[in-house]
Amino acid sequence: MTSLRLHEADNIVVARTDLAKGDVAGGCRVKQNIPAAHKMAIDVIAKGEPVRKYGHIIGYASVEIAAGSHVHSHNLAYGPAPLKHDFCAGYRSTDFVPDERREFFNGYHRANGAVGTRNMIAVLSMVNCSAMVARSIARAFTPEVLAGYANIDGVAAFTSGTGCGMSGSGEGFDILQRVIGGYARNPNIGGGLLVGLGCEINQIDFLLEAYGISPGPAFQVMNIQTLGGTAKSIRAGVERIRDMLPEVNRARRRSAPLSRLMLGLQCGGSDGLSGITANPALGHACDLLVAQGGTVVLSETPEIYGAEHLLTRRAASPDIARKLLARVAWWQEYVARNKGSMDNNPSPGNKAGGLTTILEKSLGA
Repeated sequence: MTSLRLHEADNIVVARTDLAKGDVAGGCRVKQNIPAAHKMAIDVIAKGEPVRKYGHIIGYASVEIAAGSHVHSHNLAYGPAPLKHDFCAGYRSTDFVPDERREFFNGYHRANGAVGTRNMIAVLSMVNCSAMVARSIARAFTPEVLAGYANIDGVAAFTSGTGCGMSGSGEGFDILQRVIGGYARNPNIGGGLLVGLGCEINQIDFLLEAYGISPGPAFQVMNIQTLGGTAKSIRAGVERIRDMLPEVNRARRRSAPLSRLMLGLQCGGSDGLSGITANPALGHACDLLVAQGGTVVLSETPEIYGAEHLLTRRAASPDIARKLLARVAWWQEYVARNKGSMDNNPSPGNKAGGLTTILEKSLGA
């Protein structure tokens, strides 16, 4: 089989392998070479008519498309699809695994009760001005340097492109602090170093107070201006990380139920086959984890745009469905405010792999 028709309502098929002009696929003679994972029309699609994949609209024909033709950016245009949200219509209660059959993993137990799967040290920049110092500190801890610390998985820099030249309150500031605070408290982080410049809007003290973080043997803070510049700060930062290595290395993996595991989903390298192969497999894995009492986070909410009706059908309550739609509306307003388009996603790499519109990408995710 050289192509797949994913739903009986679809007017395209997906090429499983490269199709050459003259081949037969989906009951049609192929009119031009079509790469694997790309789409081919199996019916004549008039200009303005919907193109359907997975049984849902992924866009509209910008010109008439002949059967056997490659369907992509040259003849498929983005446009909003009518959606029926049907709150909770497809909701099914979770069939949780009984306690006596629950499974376990070996993780790092943190003081706040969270359990991590890694034991990293994070070097966090409070502002773009301290990003280079943070990266330089982290680069000093090569695998060779860490060879004597078997329970430390690495030292990594987490930097930001902002932190100053912004309001010290409001949405942008709150999001930045929430992200940095989230890194600092992530259960995969066993130790950390906050690196500020000193004069930035995003002050270290503000973050510590807002998120109840207290410096200690495995969590340090420093400002470049206080220490006397870049070179001195890099040396001081390396020394502080070196001092905390024994403390962080004391952590040991211990058994924890899968209910303590939180899985974050992140898109990367999607193509026209992702919604047929990897994503359904990952969805099944997520169902297995949730049945064990674990948690799954769908972190990239812009990439459900055009498919949110499938999730509102599965929502446990109308309130949850409304919260999801409110997040989608936030993204729509944000994009409009910045004169963009929700269809700016997919990326060039996604399109090279056969994805054409955000609707197609979302439905496959």
